[in-house]
Amino acid sequence: MSTDTLTERYVHEVVRRIPAGQRDDIADELRATIADTVEGHRDADPAAAERAVLTEMGDPVRLAARYSGRPLALIGPELYPAYLRLLKLLLATVLPLVTVAASAVDLLDGKGAGDAVGAGIGAFFVVGAQLVAWPTVVFALIERTRRDGEPLPGTPTWTPDDLPEVPQQEGGRVAGMVSAVWNALLLGLIVWQHTAEPVRTDGKRLQVLDPALWSGWIWPVLAGLAALVAIDLVRVGTRGWTVPLAAAHAVAQAVFALPLAWILHERLFFNPEFLGTVNGGLTVRDEFYTVAALGVLVVAGHEVFKGLRAARKQAA
Repeated sequence: MSTDTLTERYVHEVVRRIPAGQRDDIADELRATIADTVEGHRDADPAAAERAVLTEMGDPVRLAARYSGRPLALIGPELYPAYLRLLKLLLATVLPLVTVAASAVDLLDGKGAGDAVGAGIGAFFVVGAQLVAWPTVVFALIERTRRDGEPLPGTPTWTPDDLPEVPQQEGGRVAGMVSAVWNALLLGLIVWQHTAEPVRTDGKRLQVLDPALWSGWIWPVLAGLAALVAIDLVRVGTRGWTVPLAAAHAVAQAVFALPLAWILHERLFFNPEFLGTVNGGLTVRDEFYTVAALGVLVVAGHEVFKGLRAARKQAA
């Protein structure tokens, strides 16, 4: 039999991708199927009919995957939900903690704010890439070694009992916990830089934020953050938003965001002595303060809107 025909080339492309023990049987089956289908095109030119049949059968790579039961996707649909949940959990919890920790370590080592920010950014990208890459590799290996229909090792088979409650879908327990952790870290970082005075220069210890803030304006910011942490924890415990909780959240956001935006607008955020130590003296442009103030207000407004919308949907 000639190996130059389209049929033989097609059969070769299919069977070379399946286990050796199945190749002869599948090759014979394919040849017979193609020949019978071509014969059915009685009024067509044999070469044109052969080409039409092979076109209809489709890419030999896909056909081989169906014969062998091997997935074409890196992670198939059966494992993808578990893979996606794990990625969301890691990126929402581990990544922020590592980023903040990397910056904090540099500050504790007496390095400048620029170095600390750079360390945080570097950790964000490096750790983020690792958190995506390694679970992907693991799930891809599981996808290619497990038997068809076999669930992910260590996880039960999904049943309707696993469906989350509607408040949990709206509120998002993971999102609430991440928000609580983030606000708590921000609160702790503000207090820590005040008590530890982490910046050292010429034998003198300095705060990053303007010490004058502790005479008044920093307190509503801290109170708002503490309230946001408490509200997030309540939201996690109740598995969703309620109208009173969303209203309290709106008040806490206002207590936190409005004074902070005013501090930024008035250029009272950074300690002038600290800025003087950064790279021989750092001048923060007015545009930075304006954009930062607007960003605080926009983010706070968005969070208030999300909470009120979720509470309204839950109450409906």
